Amino acid sequence: MLKSLYIQNFALIDSLRIGFDPGFSVISGETGAGKSIILGALSLILGQRADVKQIKQGAEKCVIEGVFDVSAYHLASFFEEMDWVYDGDECILRREIWSNGKSRAFVNDSPVYLNDLKGLGDRLIDIHSQHQNLSLNDNLFQLNVVDLLADTKAERTDYGEAYVAYRSSEKALSDLLEQSRKNREEEDYLRFQHRALAEINLQPGEQGQLEEELEAASHAEEIKTGLYAATALLSEEDRNVESMLRTVADTLRNVQRFYPKLSDLSLRVDSAFIELKDVREEITGYFEEVEFDPAHRQLLEERLSAIYDLQKKHSVTTVEDLIALRDEMGRRLENIDSLDERLQALEKETEGKRKSMQEKAALLSKKRKKAAPHIEKELVERLAYLRMADVRFQCEFRAKEVPDATGADTVQFLFSANKNVALQPVSQIASGGEMSRVMLGIKAMIAGATSLPTIIFDEIDTGTSGEVADRVGNIMEEMGERMQVIGITHLPQIASKGATHFLVYKGDADNNIVTTRIKELAPGERVQEIARMLSGAEITEQAIENAKVMLKRN
Repeated sequence: MLKSLYIQNFALIDSLRIGFDPGFSVISGETGAGKSIILGALSLILGQRADVKQIKQGAEKCVIEGVFDVSAYHLASFFEEMDWVYDGDECILRREIWSNGKSRAFVNDSPVYLNDLKGLGDRLIDIHSQHQNLSLNDNLFQLNVVDLLADTKAERTDYGEAYVAYRSSEKALSDLLEQSRKNREEEDYLRFQHRALAEINLQPGEQGQLEEELEAASHAEEIKTGLYAATALLSEEDRNVESMLRTVADTLRNVQRFYPKLSDLSLRVDSAFIELKDVREEITGYFEEVEFDPAHRQLLEERLSAIYDLQKKHSVTTVEDLIALRDEMGRRLENIDSLDERLQALEKETEGKRKSMQEKAALLSKKRKKAAPHIEKELVERLAYLRMADVRFQCEFRAKEVPDATGADTVQFLFSANKNVALQPVSQIASGGEMSRVMLGIKAMIAGATSLPTIIFDEIDTGTSGEVADRVGNIMEEMGERMQVIGITHLPQIASKGATHFLVYKGDADNNIVTTRIKELAPGERVQEIARMLSGAEITEQAIENAKVMLKRN
C-alpha cells in the first residue's frame, strides 16, 4: 500500500507531500491542474526513465520519494534475490534526477539499478490508464489474465520447469548434432593428421638430444682430431703433461725431506696427476665413441627434418607441443567414435523431457479451459451490471504449433456488445468506452482472485457517464475493500464513492510562478468540489444539493 508520496521540483510542483489511506481514494481537479504530473512523478519511483525536462525550471534536481507498507506483499524472497535490506513492514523508493542528466534510484536508501527498481515497482503498484486498454489486443496479456483467474500458478511453475529442462536438452542435442556434422566433415583429415603424428612416435626431450647428436656427427673429424691431440699432449709426446707432472711430484718429494712444509703441495700434485690420468682415459673413450658414420648422420637429419616439418605445419615450436596436439587429436577421434552412442542417449533423454513437458502442458491447458466458462460468466455479469445487457464474451483457445514458455495454448478474447453481431476479437470490435469497461471488469475479477498491489485508475471512466459511471464507481469502491485503489477521475459519480478525496489545483507561489498543489478535502470542501464537477465553473445551489445527496448516499 502506498502510504505517502513526496515530490520536489518536478514539472510545476515546487514541493508537496501526500498521505494515502487504505481503501478507495479519488483525485480530481480541473483539466490542466496537474493530475498527470503527480502520476508522472509516481511513475519515476516505479522505474520509468527520466527526462531532465521534467525538472522544475531553475532547480538543480528533483526528488520523488514514496513510502510503502509492504507487510502483505511477501517480498522477502525478492529482496533476498536483489541483496537488499528488508524489514518486512515498510519500504522507501526514491529517485533523484539532476539537471546535468544524471539520475539515481534508491530502495531503503541503498542505490539500485533502474531495472531492479522497476521490478520492485511492478510488485507494488498497478497503474491502469486509458493506454493500458490496448493490452486487450495482446494475446499474452489475455493468457496471463486467464492464468491469474484460473489460479494456474502451480501448474505453470511445473510446466515452466519442464519446458526449461526440455529446451536445455534440445539445445544440447542440437549442439551435439552440429558437432557430429562438423566432425564427420573433418574426420578423414583429422585421422590423417593423427596418423602422421602417431607414426613418428615422438618422445619428450627428443629434439634437443637429436640436435646434439647431429651436431657431433657433423663435426666428427674435428672432434677426433682434437681428442687425439689432447691425448698426445697428456701422455704420448716426449714432453707430455703426465711425465712433467710426475717429475714435479718426484722433485717435491726429494725436497720434502728437508722442508716438510711441502707435504701438502706434494699431495696436491699427486692428486692432479691422478685427475689428469682419469681425464686422459675419458678422452680416449670419447675418441673411440666418435665415428665417421654417414648413414647415422643421414638418419638424424631425416628425423629432425620430419620433426621440423610437423612443427611448421602445426605452427608449434617444440616436440612437446606436437605430442599434446597428437593426444588432443586422439581424444577428438575417440569422441567421434563414441558420438553415435552419446547422440542416441541424448535423443532418448530429450524425447523423455519432451513428453514430460507435453504432459505438464496438458494439465495446464486443462485447468485453463476448465476455468474459462466461469471467467466468461463472471465477466458477462460484471459487464451487464455496467449496462452492457446484450454482451457476450468467450475465451477461445487454440493449440500453438510449437509450445513456448507459457504453454501449448494461445487464447483470444472474443466479444460482442450486441445480440445480432457475431463474436469477434475484442480488439477489433469494442469501442473505447466498451474497452474501458471490459478492462475494469477484468481488473475487478483479478482483484477478487489474487492479492494485487495498489491499483491506480487514471481516468478509466472515459466514455462513460450517468448510471454507468455510478456503477463504475461502485466496482472501484468494491475493489477498495480488498486493496488500495486510487482513482483519478473527472466524474462526480465516481468521486463521490471515495473514502478520501484529493483535489489537484494550481496556485501562485511567492515569486508569482504557477505551481501544482494538492490537498485532502474536508467534508464541506468535498461538497463544493463535487458540485463543481456536476455544474462546471459556476456552482449552483442545485449542484450543491445534488452533491450532498450523492455523498450521503455513498
